[in-house]
Amino acid sequence: MATATIRIPEEKRDILKIISSIEKRDLKDILTELIDEYIARHKETLALLSNPHWIEIITQGKEEVKKGVKGKSIHELED
Repeated sequence: MATATIRIPEEKRDILKIISSIEKRDLKDILTELIDEYIARHKETLALLSNPHWIEIITQGKEEVKKGVKGKSIHELED
C-alpha cells in the first residue's frame, strides 16, 4: 500500500495521540477509519457529479438562482 505524508496541526495531532493511547489503537488505524467514514459520506455526491444529466440539472439550477428565478414551494414539488 502506498503511503502519504499529511500535515496535521500540532494541537490536533496531540489530541489524536492522547485518544489513540487511551484506546490502545494505532494513530494510523484511527486516521484510516476517519478517512473511510469521510469517503462513505461523500459517495452519493461523487455518484451525482459523475452523471452528466445531474451536472446539467445542477448547472441549470445555479444559473436560475443567479438570474433570480423564483423556485417552487414544497407543495409544488412532485413526489
